Amino acid sequence: MPDFTDPAIWVSLLTLTFLEVVLGVDNIIFISIVANKLPEHQQAKARNLGLTLALFMRIALLFTITWMLKLKDPVLTIPFLDDAAKPGNPLAISWKDIILIAGGIFLLIKSTLEIHHKLEKSTQAAGTVAGAAFGAVLFQIVMVDAVFSVDSILTAIGLVESIVIMIIAVVVSMIVMLIFAGPITRFINKHPSLQILALAFLIAIGIILIANGFHQSFNKGYIYTALAFALVVEMINIRMRRNRENVTLNTNNEK
Repeated sequence: MPDFTDPAIWVSLLTLTFLEVVLGVDNIIFISIVANKLPEHQQAKARNLGLTLALFMRIALLFTITWMLKLKDPVLTIPFLDDAAKPGNPLAISWKDIILIAGGIFLLIKSTLEIHHKLEKSTQAAGTVAGAAFGAVLFQIVMVDAVFSVDSILTAIGLVESIVIMIIAVVVSMIVMLIFAGPITRFINKHPSLQILALAFLIAIGIILIANGFHQSFNKGYIYTALAFALVVEMINIRMRRNRENVTLNTNNEK
């Protein structure tokens, strides 16, 4: 049990919690996009159930730290590729790398198909699709949760040594995600252009996961900065469109 009278423990807890929340942003966005395929009365259920399963998954993984650390052990090498982490050596792929690559490919394919679907504006009845897809939607949420959970837990292990601190940070971050998942989903669904922006962000995250799987380091801060800038620009566009609509409406009323 960590000594909570030690300020360093609180610094570690706050740092890890903040990092877990930041790492969970892409998870929330994916859940929001996927859950949007369901009827409105099922969306909250899918989000909450998916995040709850992710919470238990991460806590369970924390109790298998020895096994988790073994995921970093190489299981195969690619002799014709150089390892960016160890220049001059062939690329050594671990199970962690395989999970990240598979998760990145899934995000790329899923996000691209979602963009295509939105551009095509499928006329199929939403109720028909959603009624048969709840299980499939939940499965996709759990699969992506698993990928992000492995990345998140291995990051936590590298920062702190206390399992108790890790569990508290994970629980607090998941509570924050549960609180904000609903408002974020409603906000994204209300503005179709933000859905495309969110999907583009997921494509970028997918590319980063694949790059990390091949030991190509890439600072996620660049992606979050670009997303924040694009979000600000889009918010200005939304405000301008709303003002234009109000002016048009007032003009029509005067006539």
